[in-house]
Amino acid sequence: MHRVVITDFIDDDLAPERAGLDGLATVEALDGYSEDDLAGRIETADAIMMYHNLALTRRTIERLDRCRLIVRCGAGIDNVDHAFARTRGITVANVPDYGTEEVADSAIAMMLALVRGVNLYNVRLRDRPDPWMYTVAGPIHRLRGRTFGVVGLGRIGTAAAVRAKALGMEVAFYDPYKPDGYDKALGVRRCESARDLFAVSHVLSLHSPLTEETRHLVNAESLAWLPRGAYLVNTARGGIVDTTALPDALASGHLAGAGIDVLVGEPPAADHPLLVAWRDPTHPAYERLIVNPHAAFYSVEGLLDMRTKGTDACRRALLGMPLRNVVN
Repeated sequence: MHRVVITDFIDDDLAPERAGLDGLATVEALDGYSEDDLAGRIETADAIMMYHNLALTRRTIERLDRCRLIVRCGAGIDNVDHAFARTRGITVANVPDYGTEEVADSAIAMMLALVRGVNLYNVRLRDRPDPWMYTVAGPIHRLRGRTFGVVGLGRIGTAAAVRAKALGMEVAFYDPYKPDGYDKALGVRRCESARDLFAVSHVLSLHSPLTEETRHLVNAESLAWLPRGAYLVNTARGGIVDTTALPDALASGHLAGAGIDVLVGEPPAADHPLLVAWRDPTHPAYERLIVNPHAAFYSVEGLLDMRTKGTDACRRALLGMPLRNVVN
């Protein structure tokens, strides 16, 4: 019998995984929060399912005795050394489509809560109910005709773009790896650089993977490229945004609001500059910043998709079948 190990995040009854691997492999959840938690427990795995609470680096991968597959049960692959895994003959795959709808819906939900003043009204009227008037949160502008800027026109970026178009927004995107023609097919505008995109975006929504090219793509300098009063939404990867630059951008009013679902360290430290500002009633971030706990992917159905698709990848690997969504 083969052995499949789940490194992190999932620690319940494992019914979906055991059903998908019945008669083929045992399934064990290690519930790790760091790579050190895996030492002595993962080396004999035939396949590994991993999420986002920890990373798999060379020092763990080189100890794997018989692993055929590491499947990242999610879209991002920055927390697994997939290049080194290939040198060890280990395939790395991901599950890029499990939460496409959920993440796109969450990005649009954050945008609407910010741009339509939903969050601002809620916070201000709770603390200061007089006057009970729409004027406490102006100015609020019509969405139609405003530009929704997308960084990364992949599955989720495309889904968010389609939703923004349905709201009457103009959509522009920056994605140097997207072949020509997608802009024509979707009726959106391609920008040749991040700076060009930022300059026209009333709402900037991030949907790219975290790479050396995208790390801190949003920072103090690039935030200044946005029109004054723009909004930022990040449901992609925490490292794309230098979050230490956001409190000042919100305080100056250059950034009218931000919706942040992902951070570099999760859960974040209590003294994280962004969270300190968010919790401070005297700071504009208190009213203009929405923070979620890496939850944009989540729905009952999406979580089940993530688990069953990851399990199916393991089943195919153990049976010697062709694999899908190989990233290395």
